[in-house]
Amino acid sequence: MNEGISTEAYIDELKRKLAENPGCALTHYNLGIALIKQHRWDEAIAEFTEAISESPRLAEAYINLSGIYFQQGQWEKGIELCRKVIEFRSDFAVPYGNIGFAYLQMGEIEKAIEMLKRALKKDPRFVQALSVLGNAYLYQGRIDECIACNNKAVDIAPDFAVAHNNLAVAYLRKGETGKALYHCERAMDCGYEVHPGLREELKTLQEAR
Repeated sequence: MNEGISTEAYIDELKRKLAENPGCALTHYNLGIALIKQHRWDEAIAEFTEAISESPRLAEAYINLSGIYFQQGQWEKGIELCRKVIEFRSDFAVPYGNIGFAYLQMGEIEKAIEMLKRALKKDPRFVQALSVLGNAYLYQGRIDECIACNNKAVDIAPDFAVAHNNLAVAYLRKGETGKALYHCERAMDCGYEVHPGLREELKTLQEAR
């Protein structure tokens, strides 16, 4: 997308290009991305589907399409798309990580951990997978492993707000209020909307010290 052009104007430009060349997978893909920015989900789905039809190995189209389905709670649909990517891009960490995220949302903790570990084997610096794996461990009460994963994530990406939030929760459960408070503040500084209950609990504990 060119700087200085509005998303709506960019969408119009892409639609003009498609009118001239309707079989261009990349234009369909770029239009899908632009439509996501405007939360025009059904139209974005149509464009990514068309991109895949024109270019069946365009991995990013599958990934973005699966992301929309995950957002809509259609976990199995999203997982199926990620598995299709793995069929032709087995070295690509993202689909494994996304499947792991979906399994975690579905309550399939062991399956989530398995897929997230596979993602991290492909890309040890995949901070989103590290954070989600940490969450999975938290669900199992494996607090130290949760902390280790999220600390790795913030070592790689110091402003990764989700990992700071996860660390706040984990350290609170471990009884380390100072560290929990620090990571809570870091999460908020990085733009994360920390759950009010967590903030209130930490504030109460801080005042009681």
